[in-house]
Amino acid sequence: MSMLVDIFSSFDDNNQVFMSLYILMWLFSLATVVLFSSSYWILSPGWVSIISTFKDTASSQVFRSFGASMGGFINIIAGLFLFLILMNLSGLVPYVFSPTSHLVISLSLGMPLWLSLIISAIFFSPGAVVAGLLPMGAPGPLNPFLVVIETVSIMVRPITLSVRLTANMSAGHIVLTLIGNYLTASIFMSSIFSMFLLLSIQVLYTIFEFGIGLIQAYIFCLLITLYSDEHSH
Repeated sequence: MSMLVDIFSSFDDNNQVFMSLYILMWLFSLATVVLFSSSYWILSPGWVSIISTFKDTASSQVFRSFGASMGGFINIIAGLFLFLILMNLSGLVPYVFSPTSHLVISLSLGMPLWLSLIISAIFFSPGAVVAGLLPMGAPGPLNPFLVVIETVSIMVRPITLSVRLTANMSAGHIVLTLIGNYLTASIFMSSIFSMFLLLSIQVLYTIFEFGIGLIQAYIFCLLITLYSDEHSH
């Protein structure tokens, strides 16, 4: 007896089929390092300019922030940017598991980076970290409340950072699945016009999701870069 799956089955990490390709996550992690360093052993390959475009995009944001003064921060953000792009776009391929649609994956990326900035700032200048919890020029009676509010806002940053990525990617996959289900049904039950209309919508929305995958990777890295501006100078 066969069983049909629902629209959320693509988010089930135990829903393994022979084309799930879970190894892509590990391959993309290695590919990020190999692609960025390929210029050392390959003489001007044609696709290096494409990789350099993504690397320069992420690096330009870091250069405009305090993160440029932190050793290795540029390489981390540039590598993370390319890694998120590869993961977001691979999730749009049929039968390929989408890791960034799961909060545990995005949180495991955002939490260590946010926490490393906090720990680094505390070790560098604890007094500046505590002083940053109170805005300048705040009224005296409101100081205790402002400190609590600022502390809470800082603590929820990794959660909002991760939820934003997960929600946008998972919502896109759900819409694509719904359109695909209607398209499959229209092949047997609807007219040719309806079938081609749904097919056009599916193609256009897939292209739109490719753009969303690029934008969400950029926003994720941009917010981490902005968090580095609050690091103690």
